[in-house]
Amino acid sequence: MSTNLRSNFEPGTTRWAVRRAQWTAMGLSLEEQDRPKIAIVNTSSKLSVCFAHLDDVAKVVSDAVYAAGGLPLEIRTTAPSDFVTSAGRKARYLMPTRDLIVNDVEAAVEGAVLDGMVLLSSCDKTTPAHLMAAARLNLPAILVIGGYQRGGTYAGCSVDIDTVYESVGAVGASQMSICQLGELADQAIQGPGVCAGLATANTMHCLAEALGMTVPGSAPIRANSERMLAKAAEAGSRAVELVREGLTARQVLTRDAVENAVEVALALGGSVNCIRHLAAVAAEADLDLDVVETFEAKGRDAVQLAAIRPNGTHQVWDLEEIGGVQTVLRTLLPRLHAHALTVSGRTVAELADSARPADGDVLHALDNPIKPEPGLIILRGSLAPDGSIVKVAGVGNARRQFTGPARVFAGEDEAIAALNSGQIRPGDVIVLRGMGPRGGPGTVFAASFVAALNGAGLGGQVAVVTDGELSGLNHGLVVGQVMPEAADGGPLAGVQDGDQISIDLDARQIDAHPVRTGQPVRAGDSTAERGWLGQYAELVGPVQGGAVLRRPTRR
Repeated sequence: MSTNLRSNFEPGTTRWAVRRAQWTAMGLSLEEQDRPKIAIVNTSSKLSVCFAHLDDVAKVVSDAVYAAGGLPLEIRTTAPSDFVTSAGRKARYLMPTRDLIVNDVEAAVEGAVLDGMVLLSSCDKTTPAHLMAAARLNLPAILVIGGYQRGGTYAGCSVDIDTVYESVGAVGASQMSICQLGELADQAIQGPGVCAGLATANTMHCLAEALGMTVPGSAPIRANSERMLAKAAEAGSRAVELVREGLTARQVLTRDAVENAVEVALALGGSVNCIRHLAAVAAEADLDLDVVETFEAKGRDAVQLAAIRPNGTHQVWDLEEIGGVQTVLRTLLPRLHAHALTVSGRTVAELADSARPADGDVLHALDNPIKPEPGLIILRGSLAPDGSIVKVAGVGNARRQFTGPARVFAGEDEAIAALNSGQIRPGDVIVLRGMGPRGGPGTVFAASFVAALNGAGLGGQVAVVTDGELSGLNHGLVVGQVMPEAADGGPLAGVQDGDQISIDLDARQIDAHPVRTGQPVRAGDSTAERGWLGQYAELVGPVQGGAVLRRPTRR
């Protein structure tokens, strides 16, 4: 018997006897029950194309685990999709499901006392949830990247889910018919996987590799491609080796690893949402690290090296073609902690030796950047004393200095109605507030309004400021994750219609004139007090700390 495995209980004990009875009844031999027990964490779901292929991927991983001498044990968790699970309660379930997955993984893996994990990561919330679970449990763990979907063509043009998203605004502005929108939607997605742009899902896929938690060469990658399935098999085999080597997640998820991931996010211009997700990973790993301040400090001299859609004309598969994250890491090596360990057992520097150099087109060299500033910047000021985030890589032709009157809305439905009726004008600053993790409760969608604004042709003429949920596909002058959120009584809560809001990207400043003290503002779903959302509201911490669930204070 393998006595060095925590999963192998002492013969004759109750735990040993009852589990043997269960597993023998399932057809497992005594030799199989003695192996390293690897959880295959599967977020498969028939609700969304993001997850539709994962059952087949789980089979590939399981076969590889078994062939390497492990016992694969598949477990299931919830599977939130930003385009499907967002339908209920104004998307309030999206952020809370991230932390629900973490708890689900803990309950299954710790409850059964398994030895390691392979986590199948796909849509926006699953990748950070899996990284958080790995950090919390500190077991040997490795992520399998679920990959991106391919778009299609409509009316002779390339289209994808981003096109669909923004075309809703075109319908509202009478620039497209509902029938045309439906026909476009029918052609937009060709195959399984996540959104094809450098939105939150692909950003977090790339950052999972930058953190060292995937097989090298895993991101970005096309879903269900031969290469993706080969990486999945490699991850299954490597998981068994990790158990035997005793290499656990916190040996990889170090402060240096998180700082490396920040550098990659800045260089690529990743999703604004990656900041709170990296902060959550750092919190679960018990790292003494302020991730917002880290982005701010490293962003002072960082530069943007790529312009991947929606930031520019290149596609995410172009980044895959030129070597993906490993090429990015090689290019950024002078700015990285080169000694950081990865789940491959090799350091970032060792892997960089075999990575391809930047091609100079899709990915530029450090001394010849696309822009002399990072793709993400932190703004502070009287409106956001704890910070706010702009994906400056996606600002495009919008003004870098913008001052205008506030138009305050309690939610995006009201704002979209105002947009459709012509009440939103060039020069306005739209404020969507009370929509953060505590305010919702659960972060409420502001992303659809931003997409509709762009679809209506006003994206470069109207600024948006919010503590609500944005999409990594959003672009234009959008200031997100305003901290503290309005529900915590932050300055955003005091803004009134007509107040002047000034945004200066060069000074990295955002201010309100006048600055008013306001009562905490919440979006106010009266039904959210019951069930999971009510529990989340009681436990969720501030967004600048990753909006992780806190231990309740004892009374």
